[in-house]
Amino acid sequence: MTHFSVPPEPVFVPVILNEQLSRIGKEKFPDVPWKVESGVISTGASVWIQGTVVASQGSKQKVELKVDKLVTVARVRNALAYATHKFFKENGFLWLSSPIITASDCEGAGEQFCVTTLFSNPSEAVHSPVNAIPTKQDGSVDWSKVSLDPEWKAGNIVPEKPLPNDILVGWLRGMGYQRANFALFSLYHDFFGKPAFLTVSGQLNAETYATALTDMIEPELAFADLEDDMACATAYLQYVKYVLENCKEDMDFFNTWIEKGIIDRLSDVVEKKVVQLTYTDAVELLLKAKKKFEFPVTWGCDLQSEHERYITEQAFGGCPVIVRDYPKDIKAFYMRQNDDGRTVAAMDMLVPRIGELIGGSQREERLAYLEQRLDDLKLNKESYWWYLDLRRYGSVPHAGFGLGFERLVQFATGVDNIRDAIPFPRAPGSADF
Repeated sequence: MTHFSVPPEPVFVPVILNEQLSRIGKEKFPDVPWKVESGVISTGASVWIQGTVVASQGSKQKVELKVDKLVTVARVRNALAYATHKFFKENGFLWLSSPIITASDCEGAGEQFCVTTLFSNPSEAVHSPVNAIPTKQDGSVDWSKVSLDPEWKAGNIVPEKPLPNDILVGWLRGMGYQRANFALFSLYHDFFGKPAFLTVSGQLNAETYATALTDMIEPELAFADLEDDMACATAYLQYVKYVLENCKEDMDFFNTWIEKGIIDRLSDVVEKKVVQLTYTDAVELLLKAKKKFEFPVTWGCDLQSEHERYITEQAFGGCPVIVRDYPKDIKAFYMRQNDDGRTVAAMDMLVPRIGELIGGSQREERLAYLEQRLDDLKLNKESYWWYLDLRRYGSVPHAGFGLGFERLVQFATGVDNIRDAIPFPRAPGSADF
């Protein structure tokens, strides 16, 4: 913390005020000539500024005060979140609060965090041995019950064998526990009674609302095909101009301290035409590139970040690029199969420095094709019964896309590490705060 006080005698102090401080200053001290662009404050003013004193990159002063980039990133993140809702609201979308916990795997990759009450409190999770988790004869988890504390058994507070949930509640009440205390219930049953997970996407839920009501966020468009999907994604990306217009001081900071030229790069995204090419054309382009990639390129491979960045940064000079019509074997089960039988109506939007920023597709509305894909990928159709019913009783063409919001923040600010774009980031071996 550094306190600068300007004494009666004129002393030049190189202070650069941001837009917010300037506004607050004008409100509290209307007679003081606050000048953000020149950094001059009238004689007698006193300001309290937090930051780090560093050697100046300019020639008119020896030091400058550098603001913590995380504070600036947080302001831009906030602006991007607001701009996202503003864009979709202006275009007639409704926001859907999709469930955090789900029993289905949207992307079919099997990379989800399990949610269970097999351990009913933090102490049990820390101190219980692995064999405390109940298993069936084949060794798989028995979701109908949990191992019981000997004291509960000794007190005859639990039945001798597993009971269905509704019968268990009645049994507990018969034992005098009229409120069927949840603590007792959770000691005997998993809360959901089957595997449940933290969701990786609200897309499947959004499809339900979009096909019944109207366009939803996360963006799901009814009566739309892949062309409509790409047009919506392009318009949304170009709305990044919001931060250029409303976060000028912060963007100047990033342009000076984080990534020189970031303002021009974002302006290019807004002004330049988005390039489109098929996955097949993209692979041919990469094979002809005079560059050695770490990951070899073949038709059918999943494009890596180095491939995506080469396409948008070098092959097309910084233009955003949409790659479409990917091989079905590397995409999710819900994407609509193209007539060639090899590809699906999917698209990825690539941007400089990041690679893939947006991924979307037209959804498979034909029941037989969708069931076959679930079978091919060995996904349990019972978990998707409700999703299949959306097709079984009639559907409409629909499409949508997902956005890596932290990647968008990283793209708009120029920070190298995506963790700097996330408040309280989580990572393997790290779950503090």
